[in-house]
Amino acid sequence: MEIAINFGLIIAASLFFLVVGFFIGRIFLERIGTTKILEAEERAIQIVQEAQRESQAEKELKVSEVNEEWKRKKREFEQEVSIKNNKFSQTQKQVRVKEDALNRRSEQLQKRERALDDQTKELNQKLQFVQQRTDELNQLIAEQNQRLVSISGLNAEEAKAMLMDNMIQQAKEEAAETIRAIHEEAEKTANKTAEKTTLLAIQRVSLDQATENAISVVHLQNDEMKGRIIGREGRNIKAFENATGVDIIVDDTPEVVILSCFDPVRRELAKLTLQKLLVDGIIHPAAIEKAFEEAEKELEEIVLSTGEDTLASLEIPNLHPDLVKLIGKMKYRSSYGQNLLQHSKEVSMLAGLMAAELKLDSKLAKRAGLLHDIGQMLDSPDSSHAISGMEFLSKYREHPIVLNSVGAHHGEVPKDNPIAELVDAANVISSSRPGARGAITPEGYIRRLESLEEIAKSFPGVSKTYALQAGREIRVIVDGNKIEDAQADMLSHDIAEKIQNTVEYPGQIKISVVREKRSVAYAK
Repeated sequence: MEIAINFGLIIAASLFFLVVGFFIGRIFLERIGTTKILEAEERAIQIVQEAQRESQAEKELKVSEVNEEWKRKKREFEQEVSIKNNKFSQTQKQVRVKEDALNRRSEQLQKRERALDDQTKELNQKLQFVQQRTDELNQLIAEQNQRLVSISGLNAEEAKAMLMDNMIQQAKEEAAETIRAIHEEAEKTANKTAEKTTLLAIQRVSLDQATENAISVVHLQNDEMKGRIIGREGRNIKAFENATGVDIIVDDTPEVVILSCFDPVRRELAKLTLQKLLVDGIIHPAAIEKAFEEAEKELEEIVLSTGEDTLASLEIPNLHPDLVKLIGKMKYRSSYGQNLLQHSKEVSMLAGLMAAELKLDSKLAKRAGLLHDIGQMLDSPDSSHAISGMEFLSKYREHPIVLNSVGAHHGEVPKDNPIAELVDAANVISSSRPGARGAITPEGYIRRLESLEEIAKSFPGVSKTYALQAGREIRVIVDGNKIEDAQADMLSHDIAEKIQNTVEYPGQIKISVVREKRSVAYAK
């Protein structure tokens, strides 16, 4: 019994201690969890604070960097603005100086125009006076002829024939004197105006002149490249010449090879091809063909860009793309050793400036000047480049004045407008300036002088002719018994007109007619 009671007490005590231990353990665990939570919260707060401090520091650093960058950009902008302001101020000064110069020129031109108007009025008055004197002389001749008829007793037909001979001879002499006086007066005024206009145009145009040849020189990095260019048994040279149509010359000249061809476009294409091969350093027939194809594309781009740049520099709008390409190809074409593109640009600018001085359409003159030699790019064997160029441009519906200027700049078509005359004059100025074109051959020089002398000899009354100053002057000796002084003036103009219509020449030719009459008598 006691054992059962003790066992029950033990079980009760165990249950009691178990319950008490459970609650004590629970309380202890709760305190431990609470402590860890508090520590975690404190750690989290510390982490957040450290992150905030780092973020603030990084933010301040970034703001500082942004401020420094802004200040630097601001300084650069201010410097750029200052430079542009200085340039703008200089440009304004230059513009003001040019405006002052233009105003002075305008005033001078106005004064010259007024003087020209006064001279024209004076010349008209002189013409009226000459006409009046001519009428008086005709009346006097008629009276004298009437008296001659009554005195001589000639019949009407004989008197009429005699009167006609007298009147024709007198009229020729008077007309020659009148023409000479009028020509001298008009020549003085016209020469001054033409000289002023031409000089102003030449002074305002400045283009480099370059003499073209039939070879191009390509520089190499070293002489070892010559062996690669030649290839095994010369196969690379053969492939290159077959692809490009250009002869390649490899000689003893150090670090140089020469490309030879009379077609400048093909020669430039070969030069681009060889330069591409030299950059890669790998040269064989397949690489040559590939480089040639790339060079063709590059040359097309260069041609188009050159044409567009030319039109932009001359301010010529609305030109057909086909014509733009032809203008670009002019860069690789020459005429008598003168670069065709430079020559056409110069003619365009000269014609435009002279047209502006004469109050004509300068844009149309520049357009005609640029296109005047377009026929040389067509290689038409059936007609001259002037005629073929005019016919070619008519397909693109160019302005009639442009067509006439192109066709008439060598005198093959009559000029029907002043701009055609300006284009012709600009072409002569550009072609004849020193260094523009190659020298004439001795055979051509002699033929030119002989043709000028033969033209002068073809007129009646001419006894001898001499071409002087390299064909710039023709000295004509006439028979004093056949040619009078007044007739000598008319003869010089007739010879000049025939030379203008039959001979092509740069500049101008002076015709000097010399008349000498010797009277000899012997006293016996």
